[in-house]
Amino acid sequence: MADETSTEITDLPEHLEDVEAPGGALADPVPAAGPVRFARMAGSSIAGRDAAPWVTDFLNAAYYRRASDERDVDDLRLAFAILTTYWYREAGWRRLRFTDLRAFHKAFGGHRFDADHSERGLLSRDELLSGACALLGDWFADAYGDEDRRGWGVVFPTPAEKAGYDHAKRLQLTRIGDLTPESAPPEEQTWHTYDPVEMPSAEAVIAALTKPETWPDYASEIGRFTALRPGGLLDQTFEIEVAALTEQGLPAFTRGYVTITNLVTPDDPDALAAWFDAVEEGLARYGKDEPRAVPEGGTPLVGFDLTTHRGHFMGNGHNRLILYTHEDRAWVRAVGTWDPMPWHIGTAYRMAGDAAQHAFWGEGEERQSMLHQLARRIAP
Repeated sequence: MADETSTEITDLPEHLEDVEAPGGALADPVPAAGPVRFARMAGSSIAGRDAAPWVTDFLNAAYYRRASDERDVDDLRLAFAILTTYWYREAGWRRLRFTDLRAFHKAFGGHRFDADHSERGLLSRDELLSGACALLGDWFADAYGDEDRRGWGVVFPTPAEKAGYDHAKRLQLTRIGDLTPESAPPEEQTWHTYDPVEMPSAEAVIAALTKPETWPDYASEIGRFTALRPGGLLDQTFEIEVAALTEQGLPAFTRGYVTITNLVTPDDPDALAAWFDAVEEGLARYGKDEPRAVPEGGTPLVGFDLTTHRGHFMGNGHNRLILYTHEDRAWVRAVGTWDPMPWHIGTAYRMAGDAAQHAFWGEGEERQSMLHQLARRIAP
């Protein structure tokens, strides 16, 4: 299932590969910051370096190699769910490896390379589902469509198995460094307000986002959030997997970590008002012709900070997601604050990250935006 068009930042010196610390925890021999650590953040925590080519090829076959007008984002979410479910059930305490390719080729290879296949090398949705049933069990197709049996990007045979999900399996594969909020003088920071995205209702947004296990359901073509800890939003840490160059069908993957360090709601009106006032003041003083976070006459409802961890693909800073109503309509938008980027991060960001970041938060095609996918998912 190799594919010469797959791209992944994984070809690093062998001595930088994972090592075990006492007690079985993953040690981190990589320097705390800098271009080497940035390169090590490629891909997903559940896939090892030697699995990257076939994992990327599988995602290409399911989605990225299709023409833009033939892509359905839920096919990509399905492909990720197959990979993540297989990892959780079959690999669990280790990353996916090259040796796992054999099982995937047995389940999906016949569909892709049949001489009579009209789209040779690609996988249709029906073929993804039938292959997943061959790989994981006949229960998978029905379970994928059942929210009670889907969470954290994993599909479960029963709701009871979902209730027993073991967060430690993924946590022990991650390297979550220290929090790295912006620390440069405010006038040197970047303050940016992204375009808002309309939502079906404020209540539906709150119901969706306060269940962190559902966030993979809102994944877009270029990014997905996976909650790593039990519990709700406050203090929740997410692994973010992002892809650049998706328009060209040459996805290049990297990842980062953020934690929700502050959450304000109408339950504490004083904290809510103070948080939004600080956002508006910062945008007015330090933003360069940036619009307000909440338009005049709007009503702020919920806001939270997503603070970066060391090694994040945008450096030090934090993003905010805000929910507000304006003229009887509900809106969600992102507001970001970032330190000047180190050269290795800034170079990558200018080459591919800038456009992807803006598209992800709502300024591109709907299939690229997590917020647009959220709006579609919670529509009545």
